[in-house]
Amino acid sequence: MTNDTSTCVVNGFTAFLFSCTGPVAIILAVANATGLEQQHVSSWLFGGFAITGLFTLFFSFRYRQPIAFAWTIPGTVLLLSALDHLAFQEVVGAYLVTALLILIVGITGIGKKVIELIPKPVVMAMVAGVFLDFGLQLVAAFGQSAMMASVMVVSFIGVTLSRRVQRLFPPIMVALVTGAVVVILTNAVKDTGVPPGILTAPIVFTPQFSISAIVELVVPLAITVLMVQNAQGFAVLSNAGHQPPVNAMTTACGIGSFLLGLVGSVSMCVTGPSNAILSSGGPRRQQYIGAVIYGLLAILFGLFSTFMTWLALKLPEAYIAVLGGLAVFRVLEGAFVAAFSNGYTLGALTTLLITVSDITLLNIGAPFWGLVMGAMVSTLLEGHAQS
Repeated sequence: MTNDTSTCVVNGFTAFLFSCTGPVAIILAVANATGLEQQHVSSWLFGGFAITGLFTLFFSFRYRQPIAFAWTIPGTVLLLSALDHLAFQEVVGAYLVTALLILIVGITGIGKKVIELIPKPVVMAMVAGVFLDFGLQLVAAFGQSAMMASVMVVSFIGVTLSRRVQRLFPPIMVALVTGAVVVILTNAVKDTGVPPGILTAPIVFTPQFSISAIVELVVPLAITVLMVQNAQGFAVLSNAGHQPPVNAMTTACGIGSFLLGLVGSVSMCVTGPSNAILSSGGPRRQQYIGAVIYGLLAILFGLFSTFMTWLALKLPEAYIAVLGGLAVFRVLEGAFVAAFSNGYTLGALTTLLITVSDITLLNIGAPFWGLVMGAMVSTLLEGHAQS
C-alpha cells in the first residue's frame, strides 16, 4: 500500500471514528431524554449506519469520488421537543413524508438550482461556521487532557514537517496511533459497563400519519437535509475539486430517508464533516477509497450497532476532538479563504456570525438562517452575481 493510499484509508477510518462517537452520543442523549426503548435506539443505529453505508459504497464506486451519507444530526435534536407529545409512530410517519419531499426535490432538480443561486462565498461561510466548532474542540481538548492533545498535535506537526517521513506515514495516522498509545498508558478508556448485546435486529415500524407531526417536523427536517447538511457536503466536495452529482445524491437522500424512516431512523443526508475528512488528503483520484472504507465500516457498525456503540463510547472525548480537528484543519482553512477572498464578504460575514450563534427559529437551526440572511445581504448590499 502506497503512502497516498494509506492516507485515504486512514481518512476513511478517521471519518468513521468521528461518526460513530459524537453523533452516536447525541442519539443516546436524545433517547435518554425522551425515554426511547433500547430496541428503538438499536434499530435507529442500524438504519443510520448500515443503510447509509450501502449508499456510500454505491455512490463512491459509481462516481469515483468520496461521497459519504449519514443521518442528520440537527434533525435528531428536533426529537427532543417532538417526542414529549408525539408517539414514535407519528414521528416515523413524518420521516416518510419528509423522504417523499426530498425525493421530489432531487428528481426535479430544484435543490441544485436553489444552491446555485446562493453566492459560493456565502455557502462556504456557512461551512466555515459549522466546522469552526471542530477547531474549537481541538483547542478545548488541551484543557481536558493536555498530555494526550499535546502528543497528538506535536506528532502530527512533526511528521508534517518531514516530507521523507510523510512518504511512509500519513500525519493523521501518526496522530491516531500516538493518541491511542496515550489513551492506553493513562488508562483513559471509559467504563461503559457490560455490553448489552452483539448483533442488531432492526424493527420495521408501522407509520402513523398525523397532521400535527407532519406540520411540526417535515419542513424543518427537509430544510435541514437539503439546505444545511447537503449544502455543506456539496460545498466541501466542490471546494476539494470534485464534481458531486447533486441531483442524484439528493434523490438518494429521499430514497434512503424512506428506508431509514421505516426502521425508526431520522432522515439521510450528505454528511459535511465526514466528507471533509475524506477529501482532506491524498490524491484526489484516490480519495474515494477512504469513502469505501468508511462505508464498509459503517455497514459493520450497523449490523453490530448495539455492541459497537458500547465499544465506541469507551474512547475519551478529547481523543476524538483532537483527531477530528486535525483531520479538518486544512478544510476549515480552505472554507475561510473561499468565504472571504472572492467578494461577497459582507454576506459571508453575516452568514458566519449567524451560523456560529446557534440560534434556532421555527425549529430550524442557525446554518439555514445564516444562508438565508447572508444571501439577502449580498443581494441587497453587494449585488447578486453567480459565483
